[in-house]
Amino acid sequence: MSNFAQKHTKITTFYLLTGGNPRMQEELLHHSRWKKAVLVVPLLVTEFTDPENRPVFENILRELKKAPYISHIIFGLDGATEDDARLLWDLVKRYELHNSLIQHNDGKGFSSIYDQLSQAGFGLDVRGKGRNMFLSFGIALALGAQTVALVDADIRTFTCEQLDRLVYPVQVLNYQFSKAFYARLKNGQLYGRVKRLLLDPLLIALKRKFTETKEEKVLRLVDFLLNFNYQLSGEVVFDMSLLKRMHFAMNWGVEIFTLIEVYRKANNIAQVEISHEPFDHKHQPVSPHNRTQGLHKMGIDIVTTLLSALVIDEGLEISDHFIRDLTLTYLNVADTLIKMYGDNAAFAGLDYEPNHEEEMVHEVFKNAILYAGDILLAPYRLADRFAAFVGSHEAFQPYVADGLLQTIHRCAQQAQSQLFETPQTVSWDRVIRKVPNIIYDIINVVEAEKKKYGA
Repeated sequence: MSNFAQKHTKITTFYLLTGGNPRMQEELLHHSRWKKAVLVVPLLVTEFTDPENRPVFENILRELKKAPYISHIIFGLDGATEDDARLLWDLVKRYELHNSLIQHNDGKGFSSIYDQLSQAGFGLDVRGKGRNMFLSFGIALALGAQTVALVDADIRTFTCEQLDRLVYPVQVLNYQFSKAFYARLKNGQLYGRVKRLLLDPLLIALKRKFTETKEEKVLRLVDFLLNFNYQLSGEVVFDMSLLKRMHFAMNWGVEIFTLIEVYRKANNIAQVEISHEPFDHKHQPVSPHNRTQGLHKMGIDIVTTLLSALVIDEGLEISDHFIRDLTLTYLNVADTLIKMYGDNAAFAGLDYEPNHEEEMVHEVFKNAILYAGDILLAPYRLADRFAAFVGSHEAFQPYVADGLLQTIHRCAQQAQSQLFETPQTVSWDRVIRKVPNIIYDIINVVEAEKKKYGA
């Protein structure tokens, strides 16, 4: 039987203690009569045009047909031509998902909304999942959604029951936020490598350091993040009252950034075990020699997002010594966890390659931490060298007396914030305050798109 212990007073953990709740869909459908639920599915065109991905996506469409409590399904489509968008619509019609909307981000209609947001000063320059999600959430708001769910389009083991379980705490029990967790297994091997080998040992290393220094404000956030069983899952549900106030990262730090926002803005939070069976989705390459791709890029984005929150928003002061010490502590924790994962794999009869996991830790994820530290500390190093140069020359003394050194360090702090700030969206609350008619404009585009695709 699954565990049922509750370990955090701010997070309720829902475990699958039985085979399922036979009344769950009935309750979801009952609540949907007065509480509209909308599902967002961000996807790249390759999710349904690539022959390898197509069966995965079609299974998702087949399963979504079994969720009558969902009022609308928004497919946020990136990187697609008009012909690609029509192909997607043909697929949606084939599976009789009549409540669907294609958000063609590269089409004329929704491009006009992005242009309008840019002209208002809400530049969404970084293309990707965060930007895609942001507009989808605005569309859900325009449609009158009170519950908004998000699932990825690359889940190989997706079932409607998983969606039911994820939505239930927000739709029926009135939680503000729910997040999925599950076992990441495939072909007898452990996956979830970034969570297991980077994020968890880094958070444990941070907790050790902050416990020693008694930095309670920072420690509370780290402890909150550690209490999620799978921080990097992409399957989440929001109550609209929370969603309107949320900011979202526009890089691969989006999941950890979302949890940090939830920590700051929500009080009623759930994590939900959505599957008894192993859960699988598309795997990224490691890319050990390329910081711009795969798990290497993902690791850098996650570390910079986390350290950005701790430094800029929680007031943590760091130095070269801090980064070096944190990295050494991380390596020690990661090596211990690899031994524990190996033991767990042996207990369960799984294949496990500790040498491969150690290589990822020492050759990829360690470097992600050091690289993030370099970005953060670069302005301070430059400022210290310049201040030392100024202080050692008599000609600068009149300027030093007027506060030159203080100006140098103030400028370094400003540069640090600009360099290290996570690229993020604004909240929809702020958008509506500045552009009151944006919701009506979105509705007009939605209606025009329906006519275009014959909905």
